Amino acid sequence: MKTMNTTLRCSLALVALAAFCPMLALAQAPPRFYWKSLAGANAVPVIYQDISGNSNPLDPAHVVSPEANIDAEVVTVGVAKMLPLFDRTATIALLETMGRMSSTIEAGGKTASESARGYGDPMLEFGINLVGPSAIMGIPDMMRYEPKFSLDLIADVFFPVGEYDSERALNIGQNRWYGRVGAPVVWQLGAWVPGQRTTLETVPSLWLFDDNTDYLGETLSTDPMFQLESHLTRDLAVTHWASLDATWMTGGASTVGDGEEGDATDTLGLGFTLGYQVNDNLAFTFGYMSTVNDSDPGDLQMDGFRVSLTYGWHKVIEGSKRLSEGH
Repeated sequence: MKTMNTTLRCSLALVALAAFCPMLALAQAPPRFYWKSLAGANAVPVIYQDISGNSNPLDPAHVVSPEANIDAEVVTVGVAKMLPLFDRTATIALLETMGRMSSTIEAGGKTASESARGYGDPMLEFGINLVGPSAIMGIPDMMRYEPKFSLDLIADVFFPVGEYDSERALNIGQNRWYGRVGAPVVWQLGAWVPGQRTTLETVPSLWLFDDNTDYLGETLSTDPMFQLESHLTRDLAVTHWASLDATWMTGGASTVGDGEEGDATDTLGLGFTLGYQVNDNLAFTFGYMSTVNDSDPGDLQMDGFRVSLTYGWHKVIEGSKRLSEGH
């Protein structure tokens, strides 16, 4: 019975670890984001981020304001569910960000400040596994799960309903449709034993942006942007794990009105994540990331801390736990 309880604990941990989380600073998804769990699993993530830099951290286009110092404190909450679709694992999530930002710009011996607060643009994400284990339909399948080589197809879309003031450059909402398509890959390295699991994860994706037709009275256009993120993750114990994280973004040049096209992004960010399975249902992570090739004034300069709590559950696993406990 003790062995069964331990196995169920490790299996249920995947329900929380595989939960959807929002796009983070530098538009990065968290490590172990694309691990799979039992079909029908549910999750509720709550994420707090403290971010600073010279660009709006809630805009994945990252239009740089060289003289600006922007600070943001935001919280994201959401709901997510895993479903079987054509014998593959499908995931769907809805997320909403809220918070406050402030910007200080020093130029010509003068200082100007700006602030924004409220609700951002909600995001809907859909993903489906194309290569890898079939949909996990029961506890025996869950306990035998190994990603080995896994390839997904994902699509994110942000709805332009967040709070926006066309007379301000700094806004929580972006007043335009935008999103990405991507192909996350998970490579299992070595044996799949709780406490010893290692993965190398990469997510190539393409960001696409509609025009903002009311940006300070002008039209803001942004070219497509390519992003490659990667994570090397390793279990430190059955309930603890760590990850080395990196994100590279290129493209996404923006143009305002009839002006000259801005500089394309060429940004590398490095960071780390620490994870802890608090109990059978609750997962905690702490992470930090910072740009590193940011010595020129026109380069994107950004860093941020992230703390997340994710509650995951599945009615079958919860029922099995009650049986094993004799309730």
